[in-house]
Amino acid sequence: MSDQSMGFPPALKEKYVISKTLGTGACGEVKLAFERETCLKVAIKIINKKKCLLENDRPLNVETEVEILKKVDHPCLIKIKDFYEGEDFYIVLELMEGGELFYKVRRPAKLSEETCKLYFYQMLLAVQYLHQNGIIHRDLKLENILLSSPSEEKCLIKVSDFGQSKLLGESSLMQTLCGTPDYLAPEVLRFESGAKGGGYGRAVDAWSLGVILFICLSGYPPFSETPQKCLRDQICAGSFTFIQEIWDHVSQEALDLVRKLLEVDPIRRLTIQEALLHPWLQDEEMKRIFQELVSKAETAPNLLVKGRKRPRAEDELVGPTKARKLQQ
Repeated sequence: MSDQSMGFPPALKEKYVISKTLGTGACGEVKLAFERETCLKVAIKIINKKKCLLENDRPLNVETEVEILKKVDHPCLIKIKDFYEGEDFYIVLELMEGGELFYKVRRPAKLSEETCKLYFYQMLLAVQYLHQNGIIHRDLKLENILLSSPSEEKCLIKVSDFGQSKLLGESSLMQTLCGTPDYLAPEVLRFESGAKGGGYGRAVDAWSLGVILFICLSGYPPFSETPQKCLRDQICAGSFTFIQEIWDHVSQEALDLVRKLLEVDPIRRLTIQEALLHPWLQDEEMKRIFQELVSKAETAPNLLVKGRKRPRAEDELVGPTKARKLQQ
């Protein structure tokens, strides 16, 4: 039991046994907890109201995050179990025991290209589902990609943290600067600087995924602040750092996908649907492994959240005809 559990809402304590802290952030922390009735492990995301006040005495992004979490239903998106409000906000989520992808790619750790492909395929499916449901994530980064297993490299991943996400209509363009600087698309930075263009759309998620794929394959970020050139200028120019001896070990198909996602012009940048059709991802063995992981997760009680039946993962795929229709 946590020493701080006495301050939690009574309804939360009645249903869950709160345990150790798993991680901390700018606006709160994540704690391990156990559901009393089933003994299943969950993660409780605690958002400190005092630290995250925006306006009207309420952190607006919390309400949006909970709304999105309740709406989405996909094997590669984190699941919400409960939500409580008291002195702070408490979002009860399924526990991903493998932690953040960030720690799997941080040097000297290195993922194989095949593992990168399995993870990235799942990220694309998750973001495709979000976009098809009118949601732009806006803060895709390694820290928001969670792994289901701490030991098995071939595992399910889940996209998390919808605090910066936006629900929008088909014709909407966002006009709010958000996201993590290293992963921000050029059009977001241009909008912040006052350049004309009227905002930005779904393509920002494709750019962020390109940054993630670059790091997964190479072990270092494509853009970083230097005395010679600031981060903003590098991103807006699409001028990423290319270390030949590292990329010599990466396939040309993988590099081609990275280049097409890190396209400065959002109109020319690959969409999520187009990325799924890229030759690098036409790997039937990888897709078979993914389907096995999904099937296994469906029968594992600690990953299963009661609610609507999940769509089959293959239903999220698009063929060339459907991809063209989605782009029209």
